[in-house]
Amino acid sequence: MPAVLAVDVGSSAVRTALYDSRGRALRVSEARFAYRTRDDAAGASEVDASHLVRVTARSITQSLRAARSRIAGVGVSTFWHGLAGTDERGEPITPLYLWSDRRGSAAAETLRAQLDVEAVRQRTGCPIHSSYWPAKLLWLRTDQPDAWRRAARWMSFGDLLFARLFGTLGTSLSMASGTGLFTLEASEWDRELIRELELDPGALPPIRESETGLRRPFRSRWPALADVPWFHAVGDGALANLGSGCLTPSRRSVTVGTSAAVRVMHVAPARRPIPPGLWRYRLDARRLVTGGALSSGGNVRDWLVRTLHVDPGALERALRDSLPGSHGLAMLPYLAGERSPGYAPDAAAAIRGATLATSALDVARAGLEAVTVDVVRVNRLLDAAAPRPRALVASGGGLLESKGWMQLVADATRTVVIAGRAREASERGAALFALEKLGLASPAELDPGEAARFGPRRRASAAFARLAERQAALYEELIASQPHNASGEP
Repeated sequence: MPAVLAVDVGSSAVRTALYDSRGRALRVSEARFAYRTRDDAAGASEVDASHLVRVTARSITQSLRAARSRIAGVGVSTFWHGLAGTDERGEPITPLYLWSDRRGSAAAETLRAQLDVEAVRQRTGCPIHSSYWPAKLLWLRTDQPDAWRRAARWMSFGDLLFARLFGTLGTSLSMASGTGLFTLEASEWDRELIRELELDPGALPPIRESETGLRRPFRSRWPALADVPWFHAVGDGALANLGSGCLTPSRRSVTVGTSAAVRVMHVAPARRPIPPGLWRYRLDARRLVTGGALSSGGNVRDWLVRTLHVDPGALERALRDSLPGSHGLAMLPYLAGERSPGYAPDAAAAIRGATLATSALDVARAGLEAVTVDVVRVNRLLDAAAPRPRALVASGGGLLESKGWMQLVADATRTVVIAGRAREASERGAALFALEKLGLASPAELDPGEAARFGPRRRASAAFARLAERQAALYEELIASQPHNASGEP
């Protein structure tokens, strides 16, 4: 039976695997290679794009060593919002700037003063924020004029990867919709923003669905993939919904990897307004995802464990056995700034209520609870865009590896949380996307199943509500009271 190769380029690692036509990963083919980003106190968050191409190629090579059946095509998942400037041939002349790069915050402020920010959000699905291309491009134009002049093209990582593999320029509807520079309804690059940024429209990639015919030396390196369809990269969040079986509004995806997100998939067109604090992107021409993404997630847990020298096992037991908020702390988890729902440009982490009796374990638990408060806020906002779900489906290593955190989400949202069997939902989504486009399978018929189920506990839910009130008061005092946030709201 034919198989497909799934390539998943995440925020900290590249994963690849072969999947059969029933959407099952062939375990012997799984490969994973971590990579490091460069982050600094000035707000930089970037990676060498050419290095990431090499890491991706290495992972593909390792997966192919286990291939025993015909490979019918390749599906690719990459993170949204990344931006690199390249020359005419698609060779990078800048680093790849990630969603978490905050050096465009001042540029975002400038754009918000010049544009109708709500009209832009409804038109493009994206707020004006440093995560997205408009702010990054204005920052480059004003602060990095040499790079601005030298760049002939602007690409996401998936676009750059395909330019290297095939020698062609293109991007998917999904990746374009996550730039903040693309209109959802007309599916074209936004003319008003292009004028405002003084951007050459020819510098943006055309929309393409797939490529066939690898260029040298990749043809000889991967002969099994040389002449099969490669589907242009799709945003990892949309593919996480696809891979975890969240195909309709009745099941929402809750993903905690490096960052976190809550998303619902629905069929286009969806002309209802996008609720405040949320975004809307495309999976493809037929399907949309509406949701909110947090800058905080597994990165907060990793920072707390590493910095406070907390034992991960002790943290897991404390999440499981203690009532939320029993430490008496209130915390804002914005170590990497804030995206949904407030999009405050200068948000930072803060903690209130610490005493000499406060332990490192208390602070670590408060950090995970604080991330969960924002998950709840996004989930409630989604109620204005879709009916309340029957279940939330957990995905991402940060959540799936912690039964205590999944139970906390169930208690906080007062909704059943299902741990899906798909360990890597975006990777599996890339495989299902390719299988569907090739006519080999229907994702709706390939439910990944359940590994565990967590129901809300009444006492813990009540305790979490009190904790959320403390955190909301701290947010209002330190962040919402500032002159304005990224949505332009008072």
